[in-house]
Amino acid sequence: MSTETAKPKLELPFGAMPEDAPEPGSCIRIEHADDGLVRLVLAPPHRKLAVLDLALMRDLDLALDEIENDPTVRGLVITGREPLSFAAGADVKAIEAVETVEQALELVRFGQRTFDRIALLSRHGGGGLVTVAAVGGPVPGGAYELALACDRIVCADDPKTRVGLPEVKLGIYPGWGGTQRLPRRIGIPRALGAILSGRLYRARAAKKLGLVDRLTHPEYLVRVASDIALDRLECPRRERGLWRYLIDLNPLARDFVKRQAEKTVRRQTRGHYPAPLKALELVVRAPGIPLPAGLEEEARGVAPLIAGPVAKSLVGLFGLSEDAKKLGLLPSGEKPARIGRAGVIGGGVMGGAIASLLAEKHVDTRIRDLDAGALAQAVGAHRAQIQKLEKRRSIDKHEAMAAIDRLEATTAGAGFGRCDLVVEAVAERLEVKQAVFGELARELADDAILATNTSSLSVTQIAEGIPHPERVVGMHVINPVRRMPLVEIVRGEATSDEVVARTARLALDLGKTPVVVKDVAGFLVNRLLGPYLDEALRLWEGGADPEAVDRALLDFGMPMGPFELIDEVGLDIAAHAAESLEEAYGVRMQKSTSLAALVEAGELGKKTLRGVFLYEEKKGRPRKTGRNPRLARPVGGPRHDSSLFPKDLVDRCVLAMVNEAARCLAEGVVAGPGVLDLATVFGMGFAPFRGGLWRFATSLGRDELRGRLEELAQSPGVKDRPGGPERFTPAGELELG
Repeated sequence: MSTETAKPKLELPFGAMPEDAPEPGSCIRIEHADDGLVRLVLAPPHRKLAVLDLALMRDLDLALDEIENDPTVRGLVITGREPLSFAAGADVKAIEAVETVEQALELVRFGQRTFDRIALLSRHGGGGLVTVAAVGGPVPGGAYELALACDRIVCADDPKTRVGLPEVKLGIYPGWGGTQRLPRRIGIPRALGAILSGRLYRARAAKKLGLVDRLTHPEYLVRVASDIALDRLECPRRERGLWRYLIDLNPLARDFVKRQAEKTVRRQTRGHYPAPLKALELVVRAPGIPLPAGLEEEARGVAPLIAGPVAKSLVGLFGLSEDAKKLGLLPSGEKPARIGRAGVIGGGVMGGAIASLLAEKHVDTRIRDLDAGALAQAVGAHRAQIQKLEKRRSIDKHEAMAAIDRLEATTAGAGFGRCDLVVEAVAERLEVKQAVFGELARELADDAILATNTSSLSVTQIAEGIPHPERVVGMHVINPVRRMPLVEIVRGEATSDEVVARTARLALDLGKTPVVVKDVAGFLVNRLLGPYLDEALRLWEGGADPEAVDRALLDFGMPMGPFELIDEVGLDIAAHAAESLEEAYGVRMQKSTSLAALVEAGELGKKTLRGVFLYEEKKGRPRKTGRNPRLARPVGGPRHDSSLFPKDLVDRCVLAMVNEAARCLAEGVVAGPGVLDLATVFGMGFAPFRGGLWRFATSLGRDELRGRLEELAQSPGVKDRPGGPERFTPAGELELG
């Protein structure tokens, strides 16, 4: 067919194509059928999974030239080289390379123009073709925006399929038409839910919401899409009907929806993330304005965000998390053997949660504990968790049944001989862990991995006396297991590269992000959390209000305040970790004893509903009701911190971590600053929009940071206590003048 719309000259964003880009036309395969159907196959030669980078977008533009000038074309299908291989979205590296708002605007308009050409070819957009996107596998962000430009979207019904617009998780919002086309397709309320959450939906959930129009088995995907494109198969699009007039085109209803959504966004982001509020405004306005005007607003709004500090931080973290996936490869670059069968020793909270996650993620798992009651509780919690996932439609019924069946519980010591890996989660006592591994070593194959979930003991010491100590590794799964995405892979002195890679691959298979850390006391996360939590307690001893400290750190961007975190971890666990750090690092880690009375009384935090704060059960979760009246400051202690400003409270807690991080980098505890940033965000929830602890520290400037540390070292409440000045005396590279 031909189009009367003049095609603007293709202009690549901010300069020429990269030198290593593939030849023009090589990223899109154009397939012509005798019946007038054309299939555009996203098949870049330089990538296993297509990414909408400059080369592919250039070739998509060239392919559209051919289609526009061919009067024999009757239908168009856009698909990937395989049914479950459509495209992984926009090129994050291109986003990261943006330095100015002007460059960002070029990049956004480049994508909008290309997708608009597809829309203008479609019947829905005024053209003569039926355009169909045949998608499957990962379909995030720009890949889904490409699909939105088509008349219809046919989706492969497979567990690997994920569809959605996750851009808010990168500090931006959909900028290639997503904020405009999605609300026109599914309505304002559902579009807000999809865009503001950044959620990626499974195929059936996407169909239910109207994100896609039809599901089919992967093997029939292209055939069904082709039949729809040639009008041989009906594929009605869900119409909004009366709801379009009652909500989408009703100013009063739109205003109500906007106000309610805005309250939620402000509560969740505390003002640190500008993208959701801007996206909210665009989505609500979209159905009431012409599409070209909406696209222009979308472009002008997202460009400053792309070039802004929040996106830079979040995109940087995304890149670091992608780099972490390489840890799951052998030195040769090949994938190591998958862990297919695992054992867990210890049926407590941690052991049970680890076993449950293993079973959910397709690993046959055997859990052992001498206490049959603990095992019954672990198995019951696993069943309840899987049923919850099924109820949410996160997994299908047959997947749920299989996940439940994959967990086997026993009090017997035998039966672990076929395991590829066994992780122990028993008491934090060296002799207990060594005894467990000694027993397992006699039953397991010589190359089976012995993983310890210790948070405070030396992996090297645990491996002493164990046959083949090269297979002993630390696998510190951060608690709470299902919520925290980090796993610290602790390399003992004898741990082999292959064992590190296999353990990292298991972490990735569990949906976690691995970091490799040195075998030092506290490893990385707990070593940094130690001074952070202790400094909060010192502030309390000096007169600061716990609620004020928590509020200041929440406003800084932490997911919860330090006092609530102590209650979350458990006062007994926190006290044990603090004791281990003091023993290892001496006076600068000398711990506060202000919670000892609560620990002795068995008031251990959320698990006992009494800790620093009081809690009550509501819908199965502890809800804070007030401060524990038994929380008492040391008698006769100095009172100097009650009038500190929020910034002072934040600096005392956060810069204590920063200085310890400088020591960790100097000692080579992790590979570098980027890994440290990733670990602090994924392992302790450090404010993601700040990019990680070390990125935040460097943003302050070295001289300013040194000056503030020296000031804190001599401040009231610090200079007169044992270890106080040492904690804040500039360390690592910061100590150099």
